[in-house]
Amino acid sequence: MTSADLLARHRAVLPSWMPLYYAEPLELVAGSGRRVTDAAGRSYLDFFGGVLTTMVGHDIPEIREAVERQLRTGLVHTSTLYLIRQQVELAEKVARLSGIPDARVFFTNSGTEANEAALLVATNHRRSHQILAVRNSYHGRSYAAMGVTGNRSWSASALNPLQVAWLHSGERLRGLLARLDADDRIDAAVEDLREVLATQTAGDVACLIAEPIQGVGGFVHGPDGLLAAWKKVLDEHGILLISDEVQTGWGRTGEHFWGYQAHGVTPDLLTFAKGVGNGFALAGVVGRAEILESVPAISFSTFGGNPISTAAGNAVLDYLLDHDLQANAARVGAILADGLRAATADLDQVAEVRGKGLMLAVEFVRPGTVEPDAELTTRVFEACRAGGLLVGKGGLYGNVVRMGPPLTLTEDEAREGLAILVDAIRTAVGAAA
Repeated sequence: MTSADLLARHRAVLPSWMPLYYAEPLELVAGSGRRVTDAAGRSYLDFFGGVLTTMVGHDIPEIREAVERQLRTGLVHTSTLYLIRQQVELAEKVARLSGIPDARVFFTNSGTEANEAALLVATNHRRSHQILAVRNSYHGRSYAAMGVTGNRSWSASALNPLQVAWLHSGERLRGLLARLDADDRIDAAVEDLREVLATQTAGDVACLIAEPIQGVGGFVHGPDGLLAAWKKVLDEHGILLISDEVQTGWGRTGEHFWGYQAHGVTPDLLTFAKGVGNGFALAGVVGRAEILESVPAISFSTFGGNPISTAAGNAVLDYLLDHDLQANAARVGAILADGLRAATADLDQVAEVRGKGLMLAVEFVRPGTVEPDAELTTRVFEACRAGGLLVGKGGLYGNVVRMGPPLTLTEDEAREGLAILVDAIRTAVGAAA
């Protein structure tokens, strides 16, 4: 069966609103380390990791063996109505690593569910359904998570169980705050928060949910210290801070283990997903006990924290820490970021190379403006594939190439991918001239 046959079958049984990458969609059939192979036998260097999910690479022996050990017991599911040793051990690790005092952990299957759980406990704890969220954010596809998502392309419904007020993101290219320097943007963002509280809420707001670096939004982020400045105001009102670390967690930014740590603040709740399972369905929320206990009825996740996923999660975290992948993300990410900035400095079509560690993005615009150029971005995207490199796309206007390689990426692989990406950019820019 050819890829064309599989595509026809896909379109016959799956909804059209599930996007597929590339003009000719790709079927991946094998993976090893930082490389994947398609159905035609071609190998690609993977700089997107299944949307930042295959965090330590493909077919890692320590993780495979941990899952196989659990499989050999014959138990792949018991439900959380029974004690699960792997779940308890992973919860202990997550609580310790979270930086949150007296922490409790609730496991789910995805980032969407993790954010739903965080919103559940925050609204119960504060007895309010009023939420603060950030423009250009993405928090998931269920109703409450969509309700706090500030990106029209990902908001599939206007129905929302929450009352949401929106803050400026503090990004550097567009919007009111982009006209200011970094220090002034933080002051303006605080003024914006105070005005929103005074004009758009009834006062008893439950929480602010924010990504330290906006993932789907194109790896946009405000100045370091923004979350801390916001939290000073939140604390005046007893409002909780939720840090959505679905994409920024586990050392990916290089400089810190969690994205929130760049801001000099500790959140009340932290959500995690993606990389901790390295492809197995694993996510959750961790927060102070007094908040996590704010659920007045029975609530559990059938598959959340199941033996297979938590066996993988334990192995992933052990591997991550044993190999100091956070330091590797900082070192190898610098090769990519510095190389990209140097190689594109003369291109007016590149508005910004941004991000931290192995969470990097390139934003494309029409020369001499900040007008998004989604067409050029698509050409770069396709040219990367043609050169043997898989990257992602994103941004509010679809004009950002995103990269989130496995944290095990080597320096040689970084240089290899950099060369392909730079060639793709220059080829696409040349074709548009």
